[in-house]
Amino acid sequence: MHLFSENKYLIYKNNSLVKRVLEFILGCFIVALSYNIFIAPNNLIPGGVGGIAIILNRLFNIDYAIIIFTLNIFLLLISLIILGKNKTKATIFGSILFPIFVRITENINVWLQIDTSNLLLSAISGGIIYGLGAGLIFRAGFTTGGTDIINQIISKYFKTTLGKSMLLSDGLIVLLSGVFFGINHMMYSILILYIISFISDKIVLGISDSKMFLIVTDKEKEVKDYIIKKMGHGVTVFRGKGGYTRENENVLMAVLPTKNYYLLRDGIRKIDKNAFYIITDTYEVFGGE
Repeated sequence: MHLFSENKYLIYKNNSLVKRVLEFILGCFIVALSYNIFIAPNNLIPGGVGGIAIILNRLFNIDYAIIIFTLNIFLLLISLIILGKNKTKATIFGSILFPIFVRITENINVWLQIDTSNLLLSAISGGIIYGLGAGLIFRAGFTTGGTDIINQIISKYFKTTLGKSMLLSDGLIVLLSGVFFGINHMMYSILILYIISFISDKIVLGISDSKMFLIVTDKEKEVKDYIIKKMGHGVTVFRGKGGYTRENENVLMAVLPTKNYYLLRDGIRKIDKNAFYIITDTYEVFGGE
C-alpha cells in the first residue's frame, strides 16, 4: 500500500514537471513571437537582454538572437561565479531556449503580413502577447535568464528587493532607448513595460473573482447578521488587539464574490459608519460553501 502511494506521488510529480516544462516552452515561444512581430521591428524596448539586443542591433547590425545568446552565456558565467551553481541552474534552460526561438521566428512577419506601423497598437499588442508568454514562464517557475541574473546580483550586494533591482536595470535600458530612438519610442517602451508587468501578474496570480473583508466594528452582531442572514455568506471571527489602544477586539473576516462587493461595503457603512474595514483581492478560495 505504501509502495502504491509512493508510485502515485512520483507519477503526479513527474506529470507536474512535464506540465511546467511545456508551459515554459510555450511561454518562451510566445515571447519570441511578440518580440519579432511587434517589438524589435519598431525599436520598442521591453527591457532586459532583448532590449539591449535591439539597441546593439541598431549600432552594429548584429542579429538579435546572436546578441541575446552571447549576452546570456556571458551572464550565466557571471552568475556561476557570483551567485553559485544552484541559482545558475535555474536560468540555464531559458537563457539558451529564448534566443533559439527568437532566431526561429525572426522571419515570422514574412508569413503573417501584420501591419505594425502604428506604434501605439504595436506597443499594446506586443505588451499583451509578451506579458502572456512571460506569465506562463514565471508561473512554471522558470526565467529567460539575462538581466534576471543582474537583478539577483544587485539585490544580493546592494541589499535591495528584486522588484527595485528590476526597476533599476529595466529603467536604465528604457532610458537608453530614448537616447538612440527618441523620446517617442521611450514613452511607448514604458507603456510596454507596464502592460507586460500587468498581464504577467494576471497570468501568474489569476483574475480575482472574490473579495476578502477584514472588519473591526462596535456593532459586531449586526454586521455578522447582515453577512450571514441577508447576504448568505459565512463569517470567521478572530481575536485581535489594538496596537495603539491595546484593547481586545474581534476582527470579522468574510470572503464573497466580487459582484457582491458593493452590497457588503454599503451595508457595513449603514450599520456602523465608524467601522474600520480592509478589502483585498482573493485569487483562490478552497472549501466551505
